[in-house]
Amino acid sequence: MDLRSFGQAIQELAEEKGVAESKVIETIELAIAAAYKKDYGKKGQIIRARFDPASGELSFSQIKIAVDETTVKSEEEIRTEEAARHISAAAPGEVEPPKKETEESEDAAEEPSPEIKKVRFNPERHIMLEEARRIKPDAQPGEELEFPLEEKSGFGRIASQTAKQVIIQRIREAEREATYSEFKDKEGEIISGLVQRIEGRNAFLDLGRGVGVLTYEEQIPRERLGLGDRVKSLLTLVTKDPKGPGIYLSRSHPRFLKKLFELEVPEIPSGLVEIKVLAREAGSRSKIAVTSHDPAIDPVGAMVGQRGVRVSTVINEISGEKIDIIEWSDDPARFVANALAPAKVLAVEIIEDRGGARVLVPDDQLSLAIGKGGQNVRLAAKLTGWKIDVRSARTEAEGRKVESEGEAEDSPQVQAPDTTPQANAEAAGKTAPPPAGGSAPPAEPEKELPALMSPKPTAEPEPKKKRSTKKAKQQQ
Repeated sequence: MDLRSFGQAIQELAEEKGVAESKVIETIELAIAAAYKKDYGKKGQIIRARFDPASGELSFSQIKIAVDETTVKSEEEIRTEEAARHISAAAPGEVEPPKKETEESEDAAEEPSPEIKKVRFNPERHIMLEEARRIKPDAQPGEELEFPLEEKSGFGRIASQTAKQVIIQRIREAEREATYSEFKDKEGEIISGLVQRIEGRNAFLDLGRGVGVLTYEEQIPRERLGLGDRVKSLLTLVTKDPKGPGIYLSRSHPRFLKKLFELEVPEIPSGLVEIKVLAREAGSRSKIAVTSHDPAIDPVGAMVGQRGVRVSTVINEISGEKIDIIEWSDDPARFVANALAPAKVLAVEIIEDRGGARVLVPDDQLSLAIGKGGQNVRLAAKLTGWKIDVRSARTEAEGRKVESEGEAEDSPQVQAPDTTPQANAEAAGKTAPPPAGGSAPPAEPEKELPALMSPKPTAEPEPKKKRSTKKAKQQQ
């Protein structure tokens, strides 16, 4: 193929793979340099190719690294290394002891300081610093110098295959890196894709330049996805894998609901309305606390939209999940009362030392405040961060009554003794003198006393029983 046609082919390849054009040119240069070294190069050479896509011209150069005596191994050190290598090859069982001694001697001789690393001098790869400064006066150790090579245009079959493999591998690596960088920048954002395939309970979404996986745990419960369905999801994680970047999605994450409202409510990106906190049980119910930074804007109304258009769009996207939007408040009692919506609250008592709140609701609102399976009060507790104890007004009144009665029974009732003169006289069997400055109370008649003290009523039944017994014996 004519090298001049490479320019158009490079542009098409870059657009198809989503890779920068400069990266494709760099890959081609590496492949051509590998092919040149395969056919015309020598062992240890560093060959670099330059390709001009506009003119199709190729140029080759050899790279040499400038070194000095402090970074080059001496002949004695090289002989020591070769001797150690021969010993290790001849006696594999006795490798470690002499190898350790050799390494220690090499470290002491070759590396005066831990930062210097010595190399074996190769004239095809290195150039001494003195010679390098003849070519470039300001050359420094470790600097690369280029030497032009003869241009070649014909390569053998093996060299061509080597160049082909280098191009395929490099382009694939560049494509993976570009895909990873693109999706890595989108972590925490909502992306849309088509359901490509479903394996088991996991769904795989075609995202254009990559494939994302939506696991069963990250799907909305009781939601069914079909092939070809366009689905919005939250990009939660992007990882580097040998086969390509791993893209993980979620539709049950609370942040997914927050991002959906950011798409539907323009006041949120502008900063006029803010979502303070959110509690969600995916597929069932969610609670969102919002506040407004503009006194003229109602935060709940902004979230709901005209005739509920905004919140309805979000609900349809999450398969009919119920959403409670409440107003956030700095006052914990008011915030807890708002969080229990749609139930009405009579009173809230905050118990800070226990981190809880005691809520009083009407009798007909108790089941609504608790919710099905305790869901409403559970979400309210997640939203506010307080442990909520919901009680009805009647239950609270009965509880207080029982507590008061229990306290009354527990306390002993002691009657104070009567210390009046009359009581003392009665106790002594005497009549009390009249109180000073007043008349004495009338005394009871004496004729009634014998009647009260008479033992006749108790003695009369005995003779009657005796008579009845005698008559019964006579009849027999």
